[in-house]
Amino acid sequence: MVIFMKDIWKKIFNKRILIGFGYIVLLALPFVLMEVYVKVLAEQINYFRKEMVLPNILFNVIWITLFVSLSFNLRRLFGRILYGIVFGLFFVLFLTNSIYFSYTGFFFSFNMMKLADEGSAYIWDTIRNASTVIFVVASVVLALAVLAIVKFPKTEKSNLKNILFVLAVFIACHTITPYFMGEPNETLQWDTWRNPRNVYENFNDSNKNMKICGLYEYSARDFHTTFLRTEQKDNEEEKQFLVDAYAENTKHKKNKYTGIFQGKNVIFLQLEGIDSWLFNRKDMPNLYGLLKNSISFRKHYSFYNGGGYTFNSELAVNTGLVAPISYNENAYSFSGNLYNYSLPKIFKEMGYSTNAFHMNTGEYYSRELNYKNWGYDNYYGLLDEKTYTDVTYELDRELILNENFYDKMFNQEGPFMHYIITYTPHTPFNATEGKGLLLAKEKYGEDIPELSEEECARMYAAETDNMVGLMLTALEGHGLLENTVIVAFADHYLYTLNDKSILDEYKQTDNNLINQTPFFIWSSDQKAVKVNKVNSQIDILPTVLNLFGIRYRDEHYIGNDIMDKKYPGYVFFSDYSWYDGTFYVENGEVSKRKKGKKPDANYIADMNAMINQIIQKNDLTLKYDYYRTLNESNTEK
Repeated sequence: MVIFMKDIWKKIFNKRILIGFGYIVLLALPFVLMEVYVKVLAEQINYFRKEMVLPNILFNVIWITLFVSLSFNLRRLFGRILYGIVFGLFFVLFLTNSIYFSYTGFFFSFNMMKLADEGSAYIWDTIRNASTVIFVVASVVLALAVLAIVKFPKTEKSNLKNILFVLAVFIACHTITPYFMGEPNETLQWDTWRNPRNVYENFNDSNKNMKICGLYEYSARDFHTTFLRTEQKDNEEEKQFLVDAYAENTKHKKNKYTGIFQGKNVIFLQLEGIDSWLFNRKDMPNLYGLLKNSISFRKHYSFYNGGGYTFNSELAVNTGLVAPISYNENAYSFSGNLYNYSLPKIFKEMGYSTNAFHMNTGEYYSRELNYKNWGYDNYYGLLDEKTYTDVTYELDRELILNENFYDKMFNQEGPFMHYIITYTPHTPFNATEGKGLLLAKEKYGEDIPELSEEECARMYAAETDNMVGLMLTALEGHGLLENTVIVAFADHYLYTLNDKSILDEYKQTDNNLINQTPFFIWSSDQKAVKVNKVNSQIDILPTVLNLFGIRYRDEHYIGNDIMDKKYPGYVFFSDYSWYDGTFYVENGEVSKRKKGKKPDANYIADMNAMINQIIQKNDLTLKYDYYRTLNESNTEK
């Protein structure tokens, strides 16, 4: 017996076997470390189901085994090349996901690559300010990978039989693994978004999918979903859902605010990055001073989804819809859709000229195409109008000081609707280059002190406020001020700060309520009104229509007239959480609540179901271009 055990011991600890095992561990270790670090990052995401655990482990095991086994069974040179290519690809994705998540709180998706143009100028600044931990981990991973390539096992020739076996096992295991997530919801249910199998199959939520899949399955499936997945056939159940959703044919009822601005001009002022803590008398006296003649919405939220903040707010305010939440598509990808009930189309029907103004060219986010499609007469970009020799175009004052823009904004015949998008409070926040250097020199002269990110953000906000002051002066000088309404709102909170501790000082940052931003509607003859109902950017369009006396049908929008007494007020977010001012609900359950308030189980369930239906209506309306099927106009003058 002793001799037998010694033989087994010798076989197990055979030097050749141990060396081979060591090679496997070394080859696998860089991939394991990348996955472990991403998993640590993903712990910040409040989503977990026990059905996720086994699939997550299996996906990582089979992918890493595939990489190592294929490399190990190829002739040494080819194995090295394959290992280097695979590691290189996933190392780039690892860095991208780590930096992007630390910057935005969302994992990267290939679908966001269409956003690359707008952010390309700030990539290096983002990398430079990323967490040191990321680069420490990346350095260790890279060093191990280089060591693995240098110490690659000596294989004289490729083992085709082993390679075919490895591929067969991978395909079989990969096919089986999703079944461990349980059964998907086949019908439209309120909690479909949190069923791991549905999340995986729909593959629309980057954060949830990273937690379910891990880095390697997530990256492969994300690439397939974005670039290779064939278009699905129409789903009759989904189309019937839309028929039912638009069947009410309910005219919006008048209230005491209906028509108070009827006949006036209107300027929509979308404020880039003007967070709630920047909107104050000291930093923005011109803008803040408008509150004394404004309807002020104190619990407004500009939520993120669809791979971007800024353009999603543009889509929401102009069309009443947001980028899809239940499937993966960017906000600006629907330029071929028909929007019968968009903001500019409705105002054009009333005889208004409709023009949009921004710093950037019409090609960014396909704005020129989208704005034309929504119904604007023109989209004007500073960079399309003039060739600049410096970054003056990034200063918001240029929106007013540019002679062509000034003429188009203020020398109008007849009523007008302008949509102005500011830009200055955009990353990077420093005083050493670009617009930050221009503003710092203007403020401090040549002896510029060292400025923190927060100080730069406040300096940038002051520039936006400067533009507002110039706009008010121009309106008054042309006799337009008393007959013009200003609808001012932020596109998003200031998530682009590298130092997140700044936000911790001023905001609730541990959930989606971080998205609270300013929103008010000003008119020279308006008495100050404070509205404490919770609302979001999808409510701006129907609220404005009511204030201008424009009759519409409630079912044409997913948002509500905030001034309607029957509207209780709420906001939902891209992870299906929601807030009504009393309860904050995550994963279908109450996460936070007002002191002394006890949730009613039926109320929470009904709200969960309603939020799901609203999101389904929004997403399917875009998916099926459903406004084309609606023939009646929602406006009754």
